[in-house]
Amino acid sequence: MTEKTKKETGEISIHTENIFPIIKKWLYSEKEIFLRELVANAVDAISKLKNIDLLEGLRLSDDFVVEIKINEAKGTLSVSDNGLGMTADEVRKYINQVAFSSAEDFIEKFKGLEDKNEIIGHFGLGFYSSFMVAKKVEIKTLSYQKEAEAVDWACAGTTEYSLTAGKRKKRGTEVILHLADDEKEFLKKERVREVLVKFCNFMPVTIKLDDEQINDSKPLWTQPATELKEEDYREFYRKLYPLSGEPLFWIHLNIDYPFNLKGVLYFPRLTTEFDITKSHIKLFCNQVFVTDNCPELIPEFLTPLQGCLDAPDLPLNVSRSYLQNEPQVRKIREVISSRIAAKVVELAKKGTDEFAPIWEDINTFVKYGMMRDDKFYTKVKDHVIYRSTGEHKYTTLPEYLDRAKEKHEGKVYYSNDEGTQSTYLKLFESQGTEVIILDAAIDNHFIQFLESKEEKTSFQRVDSDITENLLEHDEGQQVVDADNKTRNQRIEELFKTELTSIKGLSIRIETLKDDSVPGMILLNEQSRRFKEMMRNMGQGKDAPELDMFAEHTLMVNAASPVVAKALQLKGEGDEKAQLLIEQIYDLAMLSHLALSKERMAKFLERSSQLMGLI
Repeated sequence: MTEKTKKETGEISIHTENIFPIIKKWLYSEKEIFLRELVANAVDAISKLKNIDLLEGLRLSDDFVVEIKINEAKGTLSVSDNGLGMTADEVRKYINQVAFSSAEDFIEKFKGLEDKNEIIGHFGLGFYSSFMVAKKVEIKTLSYQKEAEAVDWACAGTTEYSLTAGKRKKRGTEVILHLADDEKEFLKKERVREVLVKFCNFMPVTIKLDDEQINDSKPLWTQPATELKEEDYREFYRKLYPLSGEPLFWIHLNIDYPFNLKGVLYFPRLTTEFDITKSHIKLFCNQVFVTDNCPELIPEFLTPLQGCLDAPDLPLNVSRSYLQNEPQVRKIREVISSRIAAKVVELAKKGTDEFAPIWEDINTFVKYGMMRDDKFYTKVKDHVIYRSTGEHKYTTLPEYLDRAKEKHEGKVYYSNDEGTQSTYLKLFESQGTEVIILDAAIDNHFIQFLESKEEKTSFQRVDSDITENLLEHDEGQQVVDADNKTRNQRIEELFKTELTSIKGLSIRIETLKDDSVPGMILLNEQSRRFKEMMRNMGQGKDAPELDMFAEHTLMVNAASPVVAKALQLKGEGDEKAQLLIEQIYDLAMLSHLALSKERMAKFLERSSQLMGLI
């Protein structure tokens, strides 16, 4: 028989008399965390007893449970477990000693913390967080050890405590909080449920609130992926995000080397309400909720990811500064990036019918990831798809280059605006020249990135030049007149003369196979990119030299009947030739939405004049 505990009083060994006001002051803004700490301690006591049972063969038959009880009449909230319990000596060791020397040291060390939760756990303050809401705390405990004696401990928020023999008959521990007058919200069942669901929803032991189980003790990430079906993942997603639509895809993590990490991550279907700048991952430590604000764990380009990560090697009261500086966090980011890359490749291999709808949501993030992470780029680069004017509607870059090698090796023709560039696209399509669509906001940067990676590949927008296969080389049209000038030379002189007032304009005459387009504006690819970059950086908005059309070329189609008519009218001395030439130019500029207010007015007036001639 153990010696019976005599009534004992004393002072908690924390070497300061004002620790409790400090706890309340520093942790008050996060006061609800006290319940997580108490439940986590209870779960830990049960887990330790299970391990002892395995080692010592205690043959415990009872169901393990953590119970939370509310007694509104008495103003108490209690957390009890049937775990290993404590002896009197263990209470003295684990409850009566707080490991720091002075309140002054405490304040000095933590005054700059952004995350006050970091304080909890540094000095074993988990249990003492209960004093954030309680004016008095009692512990009633009985150790699992044979012939152990029940012990009662009590403290009223000062350094003084009492330790006496108790009457508890069942193994385990009960912590009773006598709530302060201004903390009565925690006597409301719905408020307590809210906190339990937030912090304890997936703890590995049954948790009951007034005899009702409120948690899922075997969440999806703890189960083998081989035993789960698609609907299991969808159902878990609905549980986590009940107001969201169906996820696009997910990955199941189960890593035990070189670190421990479990979890299920989802890529959501993005909507206008979805905040892509905010972290959406719920971080757990051994199924205990830690935080839902942990952007440090996810690569920047994968910020939209939702779901759960369980990292048992991270401290329960992890801080933002810890996550920013912990080497293991960098490794976790690398693993997540690698798994998402593998998933993108897996989806791409299923074919564009299945992959294309998903790609519409994820392409910006994948492209950004390729630009930020070389390993990610290497894994996915050959599986990125682009919308195409070709017969397949979608293509990868290697497929496009392979088809184009006989016509325009190394050149990739693209459109960033199918509406304004429709005339150009029609010409390319009529001649069987495939064009890819790069109209996302990120694509200007992505194009330059790809050119830096694929040195023999250059991207040319459809309005940057005319491809050789669009031209008609018919020397029969180049009849020399009496002044030894070809027809094309006469067209060039005519347009230069009539459009001489337009600054920065060059005239180029070509004979296209398609005669439906009289003229097109061409912009030098590299010059245009530089100007766009400078303007996007907010530089030179009022600088004339950075105007996209400060230098531009009007490509006149010598095969066009309209051009032929203008040449004929000029030969006849008819002033309507000038109307036609200006109309050809303005129509070409209009396809770029590049007419000024004044020029648009003249264009409309001229259109009316020309229609009056019909």
